[in-house]
Formats: sequence, structure tokens, C-alpha cells
Amino acid sequence: MTARPEISVVIPSWNTRDYLEACLRTLLAAPGPEREVIVVENGSADGSRELVEESFPDVRLVVNAENEGFARGCNQGMEQATGRYVLLLNTDTEIRGDALAKLYAFLEEHAEYGAAAPRLVHPDGGTQRTVQAFPNLWTPLFFGTPLQRWFPESRELRRYFLRDWSQETSEDIDQPPAAALLIKSEVLERIGHFDETFWLFYNDVDLSKRMRADGWKTRYLGDAEVVHHVGGSTKNFGPFVLEWQKNRLAYYRKHHGRLAGLWVKACTGLTFGDWWLTQLGRRLRGRDAEPLGPMTRAFTRFLAS
Repeated sequence: MTARPEISVVIPSWNTRDYLEACLRTLLAAPGPEREVIVVENGSADGSRELVEESFPDVRLVVNAENEGFARGCNQGMEQATGRYVLLLNTDTEIRGDALAKLYAFLEEHAEYGAAAPRLVHPDGGTQRTVQAFPNLWTPLFFGTPLQRWFPESRELRRYFLRDWSQETSEDIDQPPAAALLIKSEVLERIGHFDETFWLFYNDVDLSKRMRADGWKTRYLGDAEVVHHVGGSTKNFGPFVLEWQKNRLAYYRKHHGRLAGLWVKACTGLTFGDWWLTQLGRRLRGRDAEPLGPMTRAFTRFLAS
């Protein structure tokens, strides 16, 4: 009988073959407890499935015919996980040194914490400012709208992006990204997996929100480093902005109610109006401008959702 692994690593994969190979090699070489690795192959066309089958035969492979989305892919992996912990890991990450062992040791020693996140760094070692506070009703007004450009040092942006903290020291936090996140399996059994309403974005924010509501803390370890190639797993996804807006809208409806959804639409309308006038102004001055039609149609569909 095979012993239960301490950690089940769940890696959703979509058209990132080279990143996936580096991710798996550093993961398998990293010191730490016994682990199983589950790759959920989301219909890649770049040989990612064949790479796992040929070069990593001990990795469990879940194959989807098409891209089922980040939340669904992670859930498929978590449904098969047998470890006491689940490590959610993006393909565009590489475990550095003993980061995994440090995350595991912290959660083993602190019963009140449900999850631990590493410091994500660029390949040159520079810290990525990836941790944020939970969004509130001021956030959609100041983030991603003209107000972000007009008031870049607003109190809300400082709060939301945690600008008074270097993100190089260990702290209790609200919401780390799921690019690299170690979670106790008992927590997932209590609160559930990702809400698949959030196809690509805000699924980790929602999970952290539910974890906090259930009484669990989340710790950020500044001395546990994981390299993150920013955008490596999403840069080839075309409808990036539209999906982000849809998922953000769903988050506000779920956690703040129907009126909050209308508020988010109004803030998005401010952003769209600013973009539309900017493009129109460029056209009138004879400069290159983006076509108005596709974005206008996308915004109309967003308002109707």
C-alpha cells in the first residue's frame, strides 16, 4: 500500500511547454516532504501533454480536450489530490532552494493558519509585488479607471496594493495569488475548492475570502522564494481584459451584492468612456488608433451580463 503523500502539487497547464518543463524539474528537485504531482492538461497544442508523458512518467496527468479554464483545471487536480496539503502551482514558476520545505514547515507548526504563500521573484531575484488587500467598494473606482491615472497615490491604491510594505518580509496577508500557494487539505474540505464562476481571475481572491470567513489565517513567507515568469501562463490568452472584467463583476456580486455589481459596471463605463474619447481624439488628430467597434461591442455585452 502506497503511503499518503504530504503534499499534492496541482499544476494547470495550457500551451506553456517550456515553462512547464522548468517548473516540473525544479519542483521534483526541491527539498521537502513526500509529494505527488498532478498536471491538468487543458487542451494544449504545443506538446505539453507529450512532454509529461515522455519525460515525467511519475507525474499524474489529467487531460482535457479543450481549455476548461484555470478554476476548473485546478479543481480537477484537487479532486484527485490525496496529500495532507495542496500546492497550487502555475506552469510559469520555478521553485527556488528550500521554499517548499519552508512553506510546509510553517503550516505544520501553526495550526491557526490555513495557507502559506512564498515571495514571488523575477528571474534576477527582484521581488514581485503580487500580494494585495481584499478589494472593497472603493477599489473599482480607483483601480483601472482614469482616477488611477489622476490620483496614483490615492489612499485606496496605497491600501489595495499594500504600498507601505516592501513584500520582502513575512506577514499575515489577505490574498496571495494562486501562482504558488500551499493550502491545508482540511481547509479545502471545509470551504470547498475554487468557485468555477471565476473562470480565470478572482478565483484566488474568492478562495482567500472564504478561508478568512471560516477563521483561517494566511501567511506570506518573505524568505521562501519562487521564480515567477510574469504572464507566462496568460499572455497567449486573447480575451484577457474581457474575462478579467467579467470575473471581477462576478466577485462583487457574490461578496457585496447586486447593487455592487451595478457599481462595478458604472466604474467600468468610466474606463470605457475614457478609452473611447482617447481613441476618437487620436483619429481626429490623424494618429494611429485602435478600432472602436470590437471594444464597443465587448462593452455592450458586458453591460448586458
